[in-house]
Amino acid sequence: MEVMRILHMNKGNGETSYAKNSIVQSNIISLGRRVMDEALKKLMIRNSEILSFGIADLGCSSGPNSLLSISNIVETIQNLCPDLDRPVPELSLSLNDLPSNDFNYIFASLPEFYDRLKKRDNNYESLGFEHGNGGPCFVSAVPGSFYGRLFPRRSLHFVQFSSSLHWLSQVPCGEVNKKDGVVITADLDNKGKIYLSKTSPMSAHKAYALQFQTDFSVFLISRSEELVPGGRMVLSFLGRSSPDPTTEEGCHQWELLAQALMSMAKEGIIEEENIDAFNAPYYATSPEELKMAIEKEGSFSIDRLEISPVDWEGGSISDDSYDIVRFKPEALACGRRVAKTIRAVVEPTLEPTFGQKVMDELFERYAKLMGEYLYVSSPRYAIIIVSLLRMG
Repeated sequence: MEVMRILHMNKGNGETSYAKNSIVQSNIISLGRRVMDEALKKLMIRNSEILSFGIADLGCSSGPNSLLSISNIVETIQNLCPDLDRPVPELSLSLNDLPSNDFNYIFASLPEFYDRLKKRDNNYESLGFEHGNGGPCFVSAVPGSFYGRLFPRRSLHFVQFSSSLHWLSQVPCGEVNKKDGVVITADLDNKGKIYLSKTSPMSAHKAYALQFQTDFSVFLISRSEELVPGGRMVLSFLGRSSPDPTTEEGCHQWELLAQALMSMAKEGIIEEENIDAFNAPYYATSPEELKMAIEKEGSFSIDRLEISPVDWEGGSISDDSYDIVRFKPEALACGRRVAKTIRAVVEPTLEPTFGQKVMDELFERYAKLMGEYLYVSSPRYAIIIVSLLRMG
C-alpha cells in the first residue's frame, strides 16, 4: 500500500466528504485549545524580543478545519501581545499535509480567513493586520510527509499537530528474515482483521508498535532540527489510555469495519483474501509508549500530557461513569452519523484494495453494525494531548 498516495480525506463537498463530516476533528482541535494557549504564552514570554515567528500546522487536511488551528493561534497571539506589552510579531504560517491533500480548497478559503481576522478584532489595524492581503500574516503550503524534514533548520518557533499522528508512514511489516542474502518480509498473518484485535497474533502487535516507534522517532528528530531551542510543539491525536492496544477505545471502530467486510466476503461480494491482505496504516498509542519514545530521542521535554475522552461523535465526556442510554432509532441514527465520519477519513485508503463500487454497500453495513453497537454500549475515543518543549 502506497500510503503517501492514498492517505487523504474524501475530497469535495458531497455528503461523504470530509468537509461535511469532520466534527470529531474540529472537537479535537477545541480540546487542545487550552494546552495550545498555555504553550503559546510561555513561548511569547520567553521570546519577547523576537519580531517574526515561524509557525506550522502539520496534517492540516482540507475542509472547514484546515484553517481553524492557525486561526486559533493568531487569535491567541493577538490577545497575548497587549497583556505582554509587546507588538504583534510577523507570523509565517505554514500549512502541511501530504501532496494528495486538496490544497486548492485551502487557498480558496484564505480571503475568508483574512476577513474573519479583521471582523474578529476591532483593533485589527493597530495589531498589524491592516493590509487586505493579510499584512504581516503570511500563509503558505508545504506538501510532504511529516515523517521527515519539511522546513529549514531552526526556522520554526511553534508547531501545532492535530488528528494526524495516529496515521503511520506505512503499513507495518511482519518479521524480516534473510535467505541467500535476500531480505524476505513476512505478512502480518492478521486474517479476517484490518487492524489489531483480540485475535491478532502477537507478531502483529509487535509490528504495529515497532512501526509507531520508528515513525515517531523520525518525526521528533525532524522537528528537533526545524524548531529553535525553546520552541514549542502541541500534539493531539487518537490514542488509548490502556497498555492493551485491543481495548475498545483503541481499536473497536476498526473491528466493526472488519465485520462489515467479512459479511460481504461471505456473500461473495468481495474476496476474503483481500481482507487478509489489508492492514490499516494506523496506530493508537499509549501515554507510556509516547513517553518512552520522547525520552529515547532526547530533544524534547514533556511540559504537559493529558488524556481527554470523547464519544464517537466527538462530544466531550466529563463523567468517569459515562453511559448513554439510547432508544433503538436514536442509536441507529447515531451509527449512521459515526459511519459517515469514519468513511470520510478511511474510504480513500480502502478503495484501492476493495474497489470503489462496493463502498456504498460497505458503509451501509458498517452504519448498521455501528448503530447496533451504540444501542448496547457507550464507546469512547481517548484523545492524547501533549505539549513539548524543544530543549537546548
